[in-house]
Amino acid sequence: MLAMKVVVAGGSGALGRRLCDDLAARGHEVVVLTRTVRGGPHRQVVWDGQTVGPWAEELPGSAVVNLAGELVDRRPTRANIELLTRSRVEPTIALAAAASRSQPVPVWLQASTLAIYGDAGEQELTESDPPADGPPQMAGVARAWERAAENVNARRQVILRTSIVLDRNTPALNRLTRLTKVGLGGRVGSGQQWVSWIHIDDWLSIVRWCLGVEDSDARTAAPPPEGVLIATSPNAVRNHELMASLRHVVRRPWSPPTPVPLVRLGATLLRTDPALALTGRRATSRRLADSGFRFEHPHLEEALRSLLQKPGR
Repeated sequence: MLAMKVVVAGGSGALGRRLCDDLAARGHEVVVLTRTVRGGPHRQVVWDGQTVGPWAEELPGSAVVNLAGELVDRRPTRANIELLTRSRVEPTIALAAAASRSQPVPVWLQASTLAIYGDAGEQELTESDPPADGPPQMAGVARAWERAAENVNARRQVILRTSIVLDRNTPALNRLTRLTKVGLGGRVGSGQQWVSWIHIDDWLSIVRWCLGVEDSDARTAAPPPEGVLIATSPNAVRNHELMASLRHVVRRPWSPPTPVPLVRLGATLLRTDPALALTGRRATSRRLADSGFRFEHPHLEEALRSLLQKPGR
């Protein structure tokens, strides 16, 4: 397999760091676009995330991975929704403008999110389902992000709609684990809301497949995809199942449920969005299934054990 040069916008975030480390360990050249150069193992190039500058010289012949965007873990105020949208749309427009000045980039991986389907209730979602109209802090932000990447100058583009990624030392899993350890690991609200999730190892493998750089441990022999692809485990769970699995893995007893009013109060105190816990989506990827993709961590409890328990326990 030939080495590839990959330019990553958003490479300083949790997923970006994991992806950059993974690609570099496999012999690929990684370039991180950043507003502030920090210490790190990968070459960093300064950009402002808004305008085309000298950084654009990195794009010709390179794969582009666009993960740029502020964390969604914040109150759903108008100002925050504008911040979430702007932090995704402006870098995407700048990348697209830079790519238009040269030959098409070989592959453009555009990050997106299952939140584009809003609160889907009991609907079983696949790549063929249209995005929802709202709420604005979920579907609204995601739709704008994807629109900004339309018609980019790339030979192949993948829109990767990712579910909750489970990984060590990430805000979502850390918060859930802390709450569970202090006895607040009961179901949230009704507990019936669906949670689509994916283990970091499986997400990284899907990204490598999208980029066309899978090697001897490839999970599928299918050619790299194009268009919309959902990155999620084939086994979504309900919230009460998620919390029960967490309690089991971290060895905590049954915990009382958290009523909706307390969820909303807690979200206010923690300056986060209660919809992150009270809404849900049940998604599977028809395209991954059709490709024969092999998940290393298809079941939730085993995935949590691999991340939260020491080897041998």
